[in-house]
Amino acid sequence: MSQTKKAADVVLQGVTKRYGAVTAVKPLNLHIKAGNLVTLLGPSGCGKTTLLRMIAGLERVTEGRLLIGGRDVTDMSAGERNVSMVFQSYALFPHMSVRENVAYGLISGGVARREALEKAEGALATVGLKGFGDRLPSEMSGGQQQRVAVARALVLEPDVLLFDEPLSNLDARLRRSMREEIRALQQRLGLTVVYVTHDQSEALAVSDQIVVMRNAEIAQAGSPRELYEAPENVFVATFMGEANHVKGVLRDASPGEGMVQLGDLAIRLPHKGLSEGEVDVVIRPEAIMLTEAGAGGVLTGTVATATYMGAHAEYNLDTQVGRLFAIAPEATRLRRPGEQVGVRLADHGVFAVRAG
Repeated sequence: MSQTKKAADVVLQGVTKRYGAVTAVKPLNLHIKAGNLVTLLGPSGCGKTTLLRMIAGLERVTEGRLLIGGRDVTDMSAGERNVSMVFQSYALFPHMSVRENVAYGLISGGVARREALEKAEGALATVGLKGFGDRLPSEMSGGQQQRVAVARALVLEPDVLLFDEPLSNLDARLRRSMREEIRALQQRLGLTVVYVTHDQSEALAVSDQIVVMRNAEIAQAGSPRELYEAPENVFVATFMGEANHVKGVLRDASPGEGMVQLGDLAIRLPHKGLSEGEVDVVIRPEAIMLTEAGAGGVLTGTVATATYMGAHAEYNLDTQVGRLFAIAPEATRLRRPGEQVGVRLADHGVFAVRAG
């Protein structure tokens, strides 16, 4: 099976969803470029799944317009939009063979059974399941069932492929391999994919763009690197991976950077339009480097807990600015609880941000 049609972009213009007095998705604008994999990321209840279901046509848009491939689909039914969704529960028919499961949507849409089954075989080959068509879903592993669900969506040759928490039913190792397979498949076929998850590492691994949502609106959108290395606020910074949140004082602020006082330590940090005075500072655990206590240009800290993790060590440190969680790549010498250390900060992974 090959994807011959041109990928479609998805444009949301002031899209809103209300249930009575409750606003599930506040008015938002979003452009998902054709051929990109865009992840909607956020905690439960933030509106990401509702947004996905509006793109799918499973929820009606209360206000705004939704375009797919330049076509206004706002008032079209799910069947008219030419999109396919892979659900969290694979929803395979247990009494049908794998081949019949994949062909079901085509047959329901009026495609001749023989042609549908031939296309199903092609879709199974695309997801690495050639020769598995005669099996029942119960004879497949969880990862294989997930691939069947993807094949069932692909065989319809959708303009946009939607994933709703597709890996949540798999164990950690299988999740890692499946996300790599989904990303490779998306890139090979040039598909436009909208992917919903609450797993930050999953979003970082598969996405061209991540849209972080909170309280029914977009908190920040950007590439995985932009969101991790240049978050705009405390929520995005702490949601995108491990992060320490402390308070500092910004002085000598100039456009783009300023001097921030953290206890006895003064460091120059990038910022986005902050005013001088107290600011929120986010420190990634890997940006904390331990040195000997009493050295110049460091914070003084006390080791509260030390954990050997094999390839690295993890520490909780009590400092002037509060408790800091640190990851040290060298685990050969494990520092002891109660030991005094110097805390030096790297020139990356430390940023002054807006509150919230």
